[in-house]
Amino acid sequence: MPVTSPAAPESHLFSALAMGGMHFPNRIVVSPMCQYSARDGVANDWHLQHLMQLAMSGAGLVMVEATAVEARGRITHGCLGLYSDAAEAALSRVLQAARAVAAPGTRFGIQLGHAGRKGSAQVPWEGGGPLKAGGDGGAPWRCVAPSALPFAPDWHTPEALDEAGIEGLVEAYVDAARRAVRLGFDVIELHCAHGYLLHQFQSPLSNRRDDAWGGDAAGRDRLALHIARRLHEQVPGSRVLGARITGTDWAEGGLGVDDAVRLAQGLKDIGFGYVCVSSGFVVRGERIPFGPGFQVGLAAQVRRRSGIATRAVGGISEPAQAAAIVASGQADQVALARPFLADPRWVWRAAETLGITPYYPPPYRRAAGLRKPAMATDA
Repeated sequence: MPVTSPAAPESHLFSALAMGGMHFPNRIVVSPMCQYSARDGVANDWHLQHLMQLAMSGAGLVMVEATAVEARGRITHGCLGLYSDAAEAALSRVLQAARAVAAPGTRFGIQLGHAGRKGSAQVPWEGGGPLKAGGDGGAPWRCVAPSALPFAPDWHTPEALDEAGIEGLVEAYVDAARRAVRLGFDVIELHCAHGYLLHQFQSPLSNRRDDAWGGDAAGRDRLALHIARRLHEQVPGSRVLGARITGTDWAEGGLGVDDAVRLAQGLKDIGFGYVCVSSGFVVRGERIPFGPGFQVGLAAQVRRRSGIATRAVGGISEPAQAAAIVASGQADQVALARPFLADPRWVWRAAETLGITPYYPPPYRRAAGLRKPAMATDA
């Protein structure tokens, strides 16, 4: 388990956290949120403003959106990538600007992923379905997967990766990790959830292989753990490695929490510092019980049974709810996504609600205490 400082009586949510030799000022994480606004994986001014305002929030960790390790690993034409010098240079500009305005102690992380058979898709506001030749969303591309099984009946059939393809994929992850280290990211997260490629290899619903990369649970876990080992070889011990994993597929015959515990233990043995426990989306039509904190119980089981630091995510929105998750020992961190889109100052509001003095950037200190009657000297 991670080392923690004594929590303030007012809220465990704002207690410091030491994980993998790195310190975080609080337990709040800005979750990776796809912006679908890049060009050939290259960040632009949209990403600049997006991450700068989140950097000012006071969250202990700000995660950059799911970032493809190769061009065909993008979900859409607008997805961020880290597979070229141009993409690396653009992200450097964004990260430097975000650090310049960040609250003291805020850390920055990046989530490395590959869409697999869920790639070559439209951006959400254009429907989110598979790209069609001659359509308005850009030209489709050939996707890869563990098996030649489409995500859904109306989706494209992917190409099953052969040994050479798997070797190339692993090197793409390693190259992206090297770039992330050069950029100075504090945290590098491996995306093994949400129905994307590494999740596709792990789930029996999408992996029908009978070679070393499929079959039993050990075979289906093999690729994620192999990439994890390679990343551990490349990433300095001063940085933190983590993974977003799947707590359950919410579908008969799919992954369950026992699988999540096994993968978490394997990642811990390799030297990963944490797992973020999510769920679902590997097949269409799962019955996911969306609601406040609907995945927290999964995170709590993984934390208790594996001993690795664990992050809860999904349906967390209220300060008291977030504080209770940490205070009760269900998770070491909580991650929020949509609440930060609606209110990039969520941490300030949470601190005020829980009776803690938030950090305000000096030019914004006049916003402090707006719940109290304004004084003439506040202008």
